[in-house]
Amino acid sequence: MAENVRVNVRHVLVLPDRDAAEEVAREVVDRFGLPEEPQLVRDALAGEDDAEDAQWLVVVEDPREQLDATALDELATEYDGWLEAP
Repeated sequence: MAENVRVNVRHVLVLPDRDAAEEVAREVVDRFGLPEEPQLVRDALAGEDDAEDAQWLVVVEDPREQLDATALDELATEYDGWLEAP
């Protein structure tokens, strides 16, 4: 494997519900000038069958490693969420 191969960086913000995730996805585009909204993914909690017991993930691609992880975490925190550690 080549030493200079760059890994595609992804930031995963964990939010408590779909509404919060959709808001954060729009905010990420506005605040950081992304060309498109990040991907939203529903993440059911282990062992939970109820749709209410799900977190939503906002997956932000950062191929140039230009996004500030602290700023992303602060944004997620505004919506009762957090930035998942890599």
